[in-house]
Amino acid sequence: MVHYADSEVGRLRTVVLHRPGRELLRLTPRNNGSLLFDGIPWVGRAQEEHDIFAGLLRDRGVEVLYLADLLTEALAVPEARHELSAGVLADIRLGETLRREVGDYLGYLDPAGLARVLIGGLAHEELRTGSGLVYAMLDPHDFVIDPLPNLLFTRDSSVWIGDQAAVTSLAMPARRRESTLTGAIYRYHPRFAGTRLLYKPGMEHLEGGDVLLLAPGVIAVGVGERTTPAGAERLARRVFAAGLAHTVLAVPVHQQRATMHLDTVCTMVDVDAVVMYPNLAEDLIAYRVTGGGDDPRVHGPQPFLDAAAEAMGIDQLRVIDTGLDPVTAEREQWDDGNNTLAVAPRVCLAYARNRETNAQLERAGIEVIRIPASELVSGRGGPRCMSCPVSRDPVGAPG
Repeated sequence: MVHYADSEVGRLRTVVLHRPGRELLRLTPRNNGSLLFDGIPWVGRAQEEHDIFAGLLRDRGVEVLYLADLLTEALAVPEARHELSAGVLADIRLGETLRREVGDYLGYLDPAGLARVLIGGLAHEELRTGSGLVYAMLDPHDFVIDPLPNLLFTRDSSVWIGDQAAVTSLAMPARRRESTLTGAIYRYHPRFAGTRLLYKPGMEHLEGGDVLLLAPGVIAVGVGERTTPAGAERLARRVFAAGLAHTVLAVPVHQQRATMHLDTVCTMVDVDAVVMYPNLAEDLIAYRVTGGGDDPRVHGPQPFLDAAAEAMGIDQLRVIDTGLDPVTAEREQWDDGNNTLAVAPRVCLAYARNRETNAQLERAGIEVIRIPASELVSGRGGPRCMSCPVSRDPVGAPG
């Protein structure tokens, strides 16, 4: 099975999604902030919206793989089961007594049950055999194993660059276990046998939402709330060593909730076009990093749009603005108007709620496939965030 991606807009063939489940049911006003959600989603409606999203992808000929299914199948491999169980048992909050009892509980679960716990978490009240001081002092609704509601955003825990997978190093404590699940899938699931890993958890912080494949050999990496300069440099070193890119553009992004990743302000919709938050379009800069010698060479900074066009070998990168006026632009950027998923050049999926941005895209010759998002948007992520492409055709290949 060939897995490969060298652009954001080549025809999409295979994608990994995660259908929201009981991990979202764990969200309450008491914990949603620490679990990085801005609201308490209506889970049934979120599932309906996600099913429409997946169905629209299938209608375009895209193979949809579900992360929970891949994880369940990977957990049939004893080494994967041991590794992921040991990972949650290493939590220093457990103490020795509770650690032993949680280990016994996990040991009795079949692969599907273990996958449910690794994704959806385990609450105090569900571990009825618990004992010891730690268990006694937990609130009945506290988690023994934390849920992963942000697993919905499969883009962040891995990104394919060429024929290699970069399993990322997530910055926020609430999300770090996500990449261990993704890494286990790539290493133990039969479908991904032989996959070379370009990046690994535990390295400098790097998240997939900050990585844009602007063109074959050209990668933009946002640096801000989630990805550090050291993470961008580490990725640059590794893609240069692997021959997967000749230029990495390190792009500083404001460290704010509304702009947590580069793809919250800019995504590609054609080989030479991006949809972009206009408040930042002229202010974004880039440091151009190129290979050669023992250390990458750093140039700039210069305006991002100029640096991108130069690296891509084109005269100009076309910019389609979010919204028509400053207020609409700000509202629709907050609602992930920029966070589109291209399924082919000039064809993208976008949230239906961002009406002005979608109209702007259509005026620019982009076909917009609209998906509902009254509940999916509560995690601050759009169609690109919710998808990890593992196979795209090279740009210009026959469809």
